[in-house]
Amino acid sequence: MGLKADNWIKKMATEHGMIEPFVENQVREGIISYGVSSYGYDVRVTDEFKIFTNVHSAIVDPKNFVPESFIDFKGDVCIIPPNSFVLARTYEYFRIPRNVLTMCIGKSTYARCGLIVNVTPFEPEWEGYVTLEISNTTPLPAKVYANEGIAQVLFFEGDEPCDVSYADRKGKYQAQQKIVLPRI
Repeated sequence: MGLKADNWIKKMATEHGMIEPFVENQVREGIISYGVSSYGYDVRVTDEFKIFTNVHSAIVDPKNFVPESFIDFKGDVCIIPPNSFVLARTYEYFRIPRNVLTMCIGKSTYARCGLIVNVTPFEPEWEGYVTLEISNTTPLPAKVYANEGIAQVLFFEGDEPCDVSYADRKGKYQAQQKIVLPRI
């Protein structure tokens, strides 16, 4: 990155639509922060959740996932059952440049409460809303606040564009508009 990291992110977001909507400062008063950070961008979680439940005694199988294992929920606060998880999505839509790879990690505020955010890298030329997996590792119910920060995206710029991008491979999670369950 020729520019300072936060300026590079601002330039990529404003000139190339890499993050929409884009917040160029970190918003933090009275909420879990979101917006530009030193070397990344803190994303928000929407108010749409899929809460995992095993009422059907299903086996979790990524090749044959049972959609009925989730309960759809919409609200300002989502309660994650003990030792369970929810799927959610980012408030922000991403368009990753061909020479950029990202890593997304959970925010420390949630990590300190036993909540882990799991997301795979955003590959070069991937775009869409990010499906987030939020695990409650505690034996107690845990809260997640909608429209507040949930994770931080870190950007890694390559010296040159990749040979084959996610778009070139026609990746199965390209341009997702909602929470997407496992696909093969």
